[in-house]
Amino acid sequence: MIRIGYFADGPWSHAAFEKIQADSRFKVEFICVRNDSNDEKLKAYCQQYNIPYLKHPNVNSEEFIIQVKTYNADLFVSMSFNQIFKKEIIHMPRLKTINCHAGKLPMYRGRNILNWALINDEKEYGVTVHFVDEGIDTGDIILQKTYPITDNDTYATLLAHAHQSCADVLYEALILIAEDRIRPLKQKDIHSIGMYCGMRKSGDEILNWNQSSREIFNFIRAICKPGPQATTFLDNYEVKINSSEYLQDAPVYKGVNGQILAKEEDSYIVKTQDTCIRIKEITTQAKIKVGDRLK
Repeated sequence: MIRIGYFADGPWSHAAFEKIQADSRFKVEFICVRNDSNDEKLKAYCQQYNIPYLKHPNVNSEEFIIQVKTYNADLFVSMSFNQIFKKEIIHMPRLKTINCHAGKLPMYRGRNILNWALINDEKEYGVTVHFVDEGIDTGDIILQKTYPITDNDTYATLLAHAHQSCADVLYEALILIAEDRIRPLKQKDIHSIGMYCGMRKSGDEILNWNQSSREIFNFIRAICKPGPQATTFLDNYEVKINSSEYLQDAPVYKGVNGQILAKEEDSYIVKTQDTCIRIKEITTQAKIKVGDRLK
């Protein structure tokens, strides 16, 4: 039996916990949630299965390290945890520390990976389980799988899919560890540099009409609900856009980027840098009419 210390948060971690808990090869010794979290579902799991529920502002502190040593875990598992592990805690368990990352390493390290994958017009996203080192998502890869992205996908659909795919890949990686079948792959053997994605912040949702229709289409679907939604302005009014349609046969021509070209029953046609795009699911107090210019 492998005794696991589970550092976890949110829907990403729930399905994975259920798989781990159901397998007699594993035993969760404690669950440590984000310090700013009150994950009621993880708390309920702890109550149901008599598992200690931990929370600490600094998991690298001497106080916390002394505490978790008492559980004598064989492996630490991180799933959507938001603190950076340092050397002492990484190497505390005999099987070290692993992380499940919703990105195709080494090219999608960092934060908000699903958003960035859509913005970058990727045709697939990855889920990677890797050993934790002192870098950010730079440790040796244990298992990686990829899943397709189509034009019908949005942040919402990828998020729902990734919640399950992360659970599946993490559980499969744990089985490899339990059966001593892992063959770690160094990330530099895939790409010598890789790519880091920074966390998206307030203001990053502002839409730039001086981009191509394809770029704007990708941007809108990348931050739709439950994200902040793409935001533009008409006069002093905020206009939030939750979805759009990429018009395959729209003509390429010069014009005023951001101008309303046509009003339809529940959408608008807007000029972009190259062609035009249909925007839908709009929330605003502005009275939008043909000829107006969004900025």
